[in-house]
Amino acid sequence: MIERLELNKAVRHLKRCDSTMAQLIEVVGKCRLDEKQRNVSFAALARSIVSQQLSVQAAKKTYERLTKTLGQPKPRSILEADPKMLRGAGLSWQKVSYMIDLATKVDSGTLLLGKLRFLPDEEVVGELTQVKGVGVWTAQMFLIFHLGRLDVLPVGDLGVRNGFRDAYGLNDLPNNETMERIAAPWKPYRSIGAWYLWRFKDTVEADV
Repeated sequence: MIERLELNKAVRHLKRCDSTMAQLIEVVGKCRLDEKQRNVSFAALARSIVSQQLSVQAAKKTYERLTKTLGQPKPRSILEADPKMLRGAGLSWQKVSYMIDLATKVDSGTLLLGKLRFLPDEEVVGELTQVKGVGVWTAQMFLIFHLGRLDVLPVGDLGVRNGFRDAYGLNDLPNNETMERIAAPWKPYRSIGAWYLWRFKDTVEADV
């Protein structure tokens, strides 16, 4: 879990090391990443699978339908549910297969969610990407929003790429090398910088 004192320290670091980020922080305001953390590992991963390739609102509605059907997702409840019920909650058949694979691996002990918080970021990504449908992006969202890891830069996230382009006045969406270069001074708080890039776009759109 990310503590408020650590967040405040991260924000001070970002403001000192990057003048553009300092302006973003003034526009967006207080970092609320600590308010977004999810407490149950399996449910957090299930929600990440639901959210893939959906807008925030569509993902929220689909997850709400799923929890209305099953309660908070658990391995046994997924495995014991009729797949048609999961499909009826709004999951594509592909996502149904991903959820079942996640539940199977956790239920069998192939994936030990409890040990992930003790592993380095790279090993967490390696463990999670054993699951069908869980790629690097999903694993990175788990690192940031569930495990509270502070130095994750999800360069494959379109919102982050858009944020770099808009905030830093780039002509095109940046490549990985450009994003890594810009974000290098943010270390060891790149997760916080990424959060501000996400929120910057939302804040600007809300003001239009």
